[in-house]
Amino acid sequence: MEKRSRSITVREVETLARKPGRHSVGDGLLFVVQPSGASSWLARVRAPGGKRRDIGLGRYPDVSLAEAREQSAKHRKVAREGVDPVARKRELARVMPTFAEACETAFAERASGFRNAKHGAQWIGTLRDFAFPTLGALPVDQVDVPAVVRTMKPLWLRVPETARRVLQRIATVIAWAAAHGHRDHELPVRAIRMGLPPQPKKSGHHAAVAVEDAPAIWRKLGDGVGAARQCLRLLILTGARSREARGTRWDELDLEKATWTVPADRMKAGAEHIVPLSKPALSLLRSIPRVDGAEYVFPGLKKGKPIVDAAVSKVMREAAPGMTVHGWRSTFRDWAAERTSVPGEVAEAALAHTIQNKVEAAYRRTKYLDKRRHLMDLWADYLEGESAKVVPIGRRAG
Repeated sequence: MEKRSRSITVREVETLARKPGRHSVGDGLLFVVQPSGASSWLARVRAPGGKRRDIGLGRYPDVSLAEAREQSAKHRKVAREGVDPVARKRELARVMPTFAEACETAFAERASGFRNAKHGAQWIGTLRDFAFPTLGALPVDQVDVPAVVRTMKPLWLRVPETARRVLQRIATVIAWAAAHGHRDHELPVRAIRMGLPPQPKKSGHHAAVAVEDAPAIWRKLGDGVGAARQCLRLLILTGARSREARGTRWDELDLEKATWTVPADRMKAGAEHIVPLSKPALSLLRSIPRVDGAEYVFPGLKKGKPIVDAAVSKVMREAAPGMTVHGWRSTFRDWAAERTSVPGEVAEAALAHTIQNKVEAAYRRTKYLDKRRHLMDLWADYLEGESAKVVPIGRRAG
């Protein structure tokens, strides 16, 4: 690479642009021409300590000769002031995101890890609703303990569970920001909680129908029509959660094999769950008219959407005032423990409960489908008043 004793002219640059190589063009500039014909500028600067730095200035002709000279002069001035020009360039290029921007970016990067689309929407939705109004415009490195405490106070006692989730999600975003170099440390969540009043303890479990009252409530529900009533009856017969039952799709059902396969993205544990269908459950499903093109077994008022939780809860309140839809899962579990000799793990599998012991979970791969089918038949019999005695799981009721 030949050194020049004078500055290059624009016409000479145009000539060099046809000659691949690295060309010294004066004023501390290098003109680099690739074999492909693409060309760009480099500023050659001596940083403090004598280290040579080649700093990219952009492509030619997007960056003109005059502009390249101006940028090169600025870098040399920074070096004369005792600052590494590359470090200064990186610092200037670093843009500090706002908390809202950090939330959106962190959410996009984590999207594939959410249990389902609804969970993901709730994750970012709670931040937008409760954190953005006070924290959203702050640079993410300025979100500190007092700012988060001020954000959390209005909802900490009013909606305790939501507040805890919002705090956890704020902490996750700040941890993401620290991991990406936007701040030096994560949020001390313990310090934030110390700045908030103690939350009231949970009042208890979901109100559930007593085992001995279950057949009477079942009869009260009757065989009436209506998506909400039919959905509640299927939920009771199968031990499903409200969201799982309400979102039942026709393509999840195999009435010939008497199974309902709930996909992983609709299950709380994030794993596919096969539900054996008893004769009453099959009869119920076969009684529901299927409209061409319909996706959901229990359609809601909004086109293309399943029935809402409030509709099912209303039917439940009318049949058993003070009791909850979710409480039927407790009723089923109590019945299995008190009125059958079914092993606990079979009843837990019927409810799609996750095995808490990780070692046990690693070795127990069975889903007890045959035993659960017998269990659901016994449950249906009990609800319909056909059996109320203790029945071992190993044999059919006579």
